[in-house]
Amino acid sequence: MRKITKKRLQDILSARHINNPYKKLADLPSPMLFKDIKKATKRVKQAIANNESITIVGDYDVDGIVSTAIMVEFFLSIGYPVNQIIPNRFEHGYGISSKIIDEINSDIIITVDNGISAFEAAGICKERGIDLIITDHHTVGDKLPDAFAIINPKQEECTFPFKEICGAQVAWYFCAAIKQELNIDIKMGEFLDLLTIAIIADIMPMTSLNYTMVKIGLKRILSSSRVALQELNKLMQKATLNSDDIGYFIAPKINSAGRMDDASVALSFLLSQDSFEAAEILDFLNELNEDRKKLQEQIVLEAIDAVDDKDSVIVVWGDDWHEGIIGIVASRLATLYKKPAFIFSVKGGIAKGSARANAQLSLYEMLSNIDHDLLLGFGGHKGAAGLSLNESNLENFKIQINQIANNLSQSLYTPEETLGEIDVSEVDLEFLSIIQNYEPYGLENKKPIFKISNAKIIKNNRIGKEKNHLKLLLDVGGVIFEAIEFHTKFEQTSQTVDLIVSISKNEYRGTISPQFMVKEINSL
Repeated sequence: MRKITKKRLQDILSARHINNPYKKLADLPSPMLFKDIKKATKRVKQAIANNESITIVGDYDVDGIVSTAIMVEFFLSIGYPVNQIIPNRFEHGYGISSKIIDEINSDIIITVDNGISAFEAAGICKERGIDLIITDHHTVGDKLPDAFAIINPKQEECTFPFKEICGAQVAWYFCAAIKQELNIDIKMGEFLDLLTIAIIADIMPMTSLNYTMVKIGLKRILSSSRVALQELNKLMQKATLNSDDIGYFIAPKINSAGRMDDASVALSFLLSQDSFEAAEILDFLNELNEDRKKLQEQIVLEAIDAVDDKDSVIVVWGDDWHEGIIGIVASRLATLYKKPAFIFSVKGGIAKGSARANAQLSLYEMLSNIDHDLLLGFGGHKGAAGLSLNESNLENFKIQINQIANNLSQSLYTPEETLGEIDVSEVDLEFLSIIQNYEPYGLENKKPIFKISNAKIIKNNRIGKEKNHLKLLLDVGGVIFEAIEFHTKFEQTSQTVDLIVSISKNEYRGTISPQFMVKEINSL
């Protein structure tokens, strides 16, 4: 078998982007390819001419917060301030709703990163003479809300060529179309720093235009004039950024506001004009994020205790499990058990759930096949979904979702796809540099992972406060190296193992070295 050397790695990674039609910003498709965007921009132009009131309704995750920030900042830059409201997860629930509309007194409502299933809200807007413009990217159902205009690449008759973009990108394109309609000079590329955070946090495919936007955007975060990003850069102290820096460091801080408190805190942070204010809010976000981590670990342990290993799909619930955290718990369990995971928080007879999967199947399609009398509502896409039902229906839901999964032809888990067997002796700083040159990685453009066969274990140590991480000293053909696995379930039963690994940058006291990170490990 031909092993992965530096030369072969370079060839494989460069080939991934040869056919990308959007290699620079000038190549990006026109906003006018979106269905309804012309109609929506003309309505906004009319509103500005008539001095009508506009309110932006966002969402409490990173994508929704960034979408709102882009919209608010864009309108400020053209000298037309707008109102904004981000629903509180605990008070309002998800998206635009009757509760939200009751708090708004505007002629136009523009949703960002939500609204594609807001049928009741659209009806209320119609009754009250409010023109509702929906901008969203979530999966479109069998029918559409009765809105003034709907801008969503996934709806039929939309000719925008790349469908898998996040809510912030749809909002950004809408702003670009308004700019065109008003014939004003605003550099839309200056929003790429924010956009990059949303694209990565919402786990969009890192291909095509997403790859190009994020590659440019990561550099712009480091040189950003935004006070909030300057404060984050001070904390990170990095010369270059990759997608993991966003996914594991920046995004959780922004997300923590909506998970633990109110997302408007994170919006204030992103829109800060004063470094003292931004630093204070960032301190608060850090505190919220630390609280989130502690609570998350507690719920993970309780959820693991409730898992039935025989089930094809994990379905567990607990009283008053924190609604803002169950999505992360679902992700952890889906990874740990290699199965789709549904985690519910039960309160007042209602079970609110989050689902995650790493599989060929679509969670949205699975939920579409559930007896709809069981569900109070659901939404989402392939790898992530949200839903709610009466507590009394939980057992029945668990039975049905497992039956649906067992009847599917698709695998319930997509194994990590490797580039092949790695030549361990080739792994050095140059090898690491080749991997870094093709950042950003993400969905459909996975960070390279490799097989290591017949590795002899020299030493096996449990590390970390909870002793739940694994540090191995290994020997392959006389080459000695270390490898680390986080949140391990590995129990050594033999001296020789097969591994699936990624290669990361390890920085310790100013020294940089490649680090083998274990994704899967099997005793031989």
